[in-house]
Amino acid sequence: MTFTTEFRWKSAARTDTGCVRQINEDAILDAPDRGLWAVADGMGGHAVGDLASRMVIESLAGMTSHSAIAYARAQLLDVNTQLRAEALRRQVSRIGSTVVLLAARDGACVYLWAGDSRIYLLRRGRLTQLTRDHSHVEELKARGQLTAEEALHHPAQHLITRAVGALDVLELDEDSVDLRDGDTFLLCSDGLSNELSEEEMADELAEPDCQLAAQRLLEIALSRGGRDNISVIVARAEDCGAGDKTQVNPGV
Repeated sequence: MTFTTEFRWKSAARTDTGCVRQINEDAILDAPDRGLWAVADGMGGHAVGDLASRMVIESLAGMTSHSAIAYARAQLLDVNTQLRAEALRRQVSRIGSTVVLLAARDGACVYLWAGDSRIYLLRRGRLTQLTRDHSHVEELKARGQLTAEEALHHPAQHLITRAVGALDVLELDEDSVDLRDGDTFLLCSDGLSNELSEEEMADELAEPDCQLAAQRLLEIALSRGGRDNISVIVARAEDCGAGDKTQVNPGV
């Protein structure tokens, strides 16, 4: 158990090759002592997606939460350049990785992402997806050309439109959320989100023990066939002063 500003954090992480793939191309960062968590999902298969995800996570490993976003952007832009050069050297179209990063700071969390790895927030029993996939299917949904149900089975389900290393210019989205006591965050690769419904995720995240929640989420994804690499991080915030405060209108 570790501390960042007003909040005490507990977290647990799991990553698994799954039941079909030969190599785990996911990589994770679980650093509750610094209020930092990240998931990267490599793409390219034969073009060493595992190298891409590892480079992404290693580039983020030295940051602190207070410098997280500026540092992360600079580091990821550098990795993007390196991966573009490596793809050219290997004469392949691309070597890339999704990334999703969560950083706790001063009673809030900031997050940034590229690709379809996700962050969810469970707050008072209600699960919300904080990130929006950078994918062809998500664009079709946004234009009203696909329903959520149709998107689950669309043939272009795995076609992402942004990733570190995918294009010469890397675009990263960024947002933030104020923290509340008991907030529970789930960071995951699509190997998890493609296997579980949001209702199932919410049920498992209600478990107060982060270790048990992360393990159970992984086990469910594996039991569904584990068709992809699976990465899960569960992080829970506890307000250190919650017992001394009277919240008149704590909000949602």
